[in-house]
Amino acid sequence: MNADTHGPETLSARIEAPRLEAGLYLVATPIGTARDITLRALDVLNAADILAAEDTRTLRHLMDIHGVPLRGRRIIAYHDHNEMKQASPLVAAMSDGNSVAYFSEAGTPLVADPGFRLAREAIARDVRVHPLPGPSAALAALSVAGLPSDRFLFAGFPPQSGGQKKSWLTEAAAVDATVILFESPRRVKQTLGILCEIEPKRIIVLCRELTKKFEEVLRGTAQDLYENLPEKGVKGEVVLVLDRPQANLPDEAEITEMLSTMLGDMSLRDAATAVAEKYGISRRDAYQIGLTLGKG
Repeated sequence: MNADTHGPETLSARIEAPRLEAGLYLVATPIGTARDITLRALDVLNAADILAAEDTRTLRHLMDIHGVPLRGRRIIAYHDHNEMKQASPLVAAMSDGNSVAYFSEAGTPLVADPGFRLAREAIARDVRVHPLPGPSAALAALSVAGLPSDRFLFAGFPPQSGGQKKSWLTEAAAVDATVILFESPRRVKQTLGILCEIEPKRIIVLCRELTKKFEEVLRGTAQDLYENLPEKGVKGEVVLVLDRPQANLPDEAEITEMLSTMLGDMSLRDAATAVAEKYGISRRDAYQIGLTLGKG
């Protein structure tokens, strides 16, 4: 860039139209900011023989933003309500040598988005499926949550009804991993209320409108978030990230009573070992409690 030039530097990027081999291309699309799309996704969007989309208007808008021509191709709607009808003809087109690119409305296909039946039918007919990684609300939320990411569970959307939702959340919250779930902005207050019943001190991160203008990340306990959230909920797309469940620490009085009983029949060393194994505490801690008993 010229040293005398002011303002942001502009880098040129070339969209290519390579000949694609026949198959299904699962293309991740931006969850907010249009520039989050990858160059490879634009190449496939430009070159695929057939385009399929969860929302045809969203895909057409994305093509307009990035200057990708339609060139007479038709965008086929493929969503939850017509996948039974559309999957077979699309896979048949792949079997005939065509490249079919499928785009979610936002994010990665199959991650709480349509595309599963299409991918399954393609695989069943020995058609190659190509992943085009990119934006994902679940992984974006995990990356900014500040919670352990070495082991996590993506749980999707909870049920809407109260009884089913509580059972579903109780089961998900019991998993020894960071849990990621999606929720409607109108129901997020209710969901946090149920999480308060399960474990009020559980650390939760609420991510709203990720990558968009009003992006917001709120951190706190389930109780804190519930109390500070408006009754009507929030606006925009919401992802909740739950910390791992807190360890159920044994009651010290119970440990003391157990040690006291055991010391009548065995040495302090053996009693401390037995208690440590039973309650999942260190043998040193159990031994120290036993010493206190002896002094008493």
